[in-house]
Formats: sequence, C-alpha cells, structure tokens
Amino acid sequence: MSSKTINIIVKIWRQNGPHAKGSFEDHALKDISTGSSFLEMLDVMNEALANKGIEPIAFDHDCREGICGMCGAVVNGTAHGPEKETTLCQLHMRSFKDGDTIIIEPFRATGFPVVKDLIVDRSALDRIIQAGGFVSVNSGSPQDANSILIPQHIAEQAMDAAACIGCGACAAACPNAAPMLFIGAKISQLALLPQGQHEAKTRAVNMVSCMDENGFGNCGNERVCENVCPKGISIRHIARMNREYLKGSFFRDE
Repeated sequence: MSSKTINIIVKIWRQNGPHAKGSFEDHALKDISTGSSFLEMLDVMNEALANKGIEPIAFDHDCREGICGMCGAVVNGTAHGPEKETTLCQLHMRSFKDGDTIIIEPFRATGFPVVKDLIVDRSALDRIIQAGGFVSVNSGSPQDANSILIPQHIAEQAMDAAACIGCGACAAACPNAAPMLFIGAKISQLALLPQGQHEAKTRAVNMVSCMDENGFGNCGNERVCENVCPKGISIRHIARMNREYLKGSFFRDE
C-alpha cells in the first residue's frame, strides 16, 4: 500500500555555535511521504537547501534504529516528538497532518551546550558515567553460568534500567534540567546486581556530584522525564538512586 504525502511548514532552529545568537527559520516542504521517518524528512529538506546553495541543517544521528541515542531534538515542545517511547529516528511523518507547522529545536539544558543547529554536546553524560567508577569482576577461570544466583525479578529490573540509551531527553524535558532518570537507570543496573556492589559505597555520590558540576539541576518529581523517555524508564529508578546516595553519604562522612 502506497503512503500518502503531506505539505508541511518546518520552523527549525539555526545556531552556529554555543555563543552565537540563534533564530528560527521557516521552510515549506511539499509532498513529504507519511511513510518516511522524521530524520528522512530532514534529509529531504537538507537536500533542497543544498540545491539552493543554503547550508544544510546540522543534526545528530547514527544508527537510526532507536539504539544509539544520538538523534535527540525537541519537536513541538516535546523531546523526541509526540509519540511515546519513540526516538526521533523512529518517529514517522504519519504522526503529522497535512498543513501542520512543525517546530524543531535542540535539547535545551545548561549541561547540553549547542554545538550547531540541532546538535548539542552531551559529553556531560559520559563524564557522569565515568564518575561512577569501574565494576569489580573476579578474574580467573570461567565460572559456571549459574554460580551467581540472581532472582529473575531482580535481573529483569536491572535489564529494564540497562535499556537506557543515554539520549538526554530526560534532562531536556525536565523543568530543572535534571538527568536523574538517566543517572538512576545507570545506578540501578549496577546496584541491583552482585557484581556492582563493591563500588556502591561511592558510585551514587560521585555521579550526583558530577551532575552538579556540569550545570544540571535536581529532580522536582515532575515526572516529565518518564513521559518522554524513549525506553520507558520508570522514575522508580530515581528513588533507588536517592537511597543509594543516602547510603553513600554515610560512608563519605566516616
């Protein structure tokens, strides 16, 4: 079955760098296939701009399969767009109607300085992960697969947390620009498993301290992060992060 086409107006943010003054540009696009992805629509627009001698829109992308977390942008006020549990690359143009005006802008948070147009520097998330430290694993001869018994419901919770792709949508959507859903997920996937217990005393404290140093805010229980997370990460992981932080604070004060 052939897809329909729509005509849209794209109102997109242009900015040459973190200290440059940015502004929105309007571009009219015709005959956009509703079967195309959002990033494919941007590809079509960039091709048209290049043909006119205009510099194309800079935007992040890599796998285009909802795995890498590179493609974040705010669409009509919502990180990753209107579809729940969907990355920007998985968003399709059938989510929009003929004649719609689509407003596209970069993730906005102090910890995410704009590099160019829709591209932001999300290396602060890498620094937060690094602050969490390593995970101790006993080396030697291979152990039997069942030598470390982990209850199924615990393993599933850890796997749910590990689904976080580090896209930064939680911080971009939060009124306080808090990446605590991201941090909570990363802490949970280690705190729930025996392999991550050795560094648990300092992990949460160090990661939250790094978050503060990079200009992010703190959680205000708005739950917007949970609503825009493309992997459906629960804010229950923030609660676990707070418990781990509290326990780590006692060890820090010793």
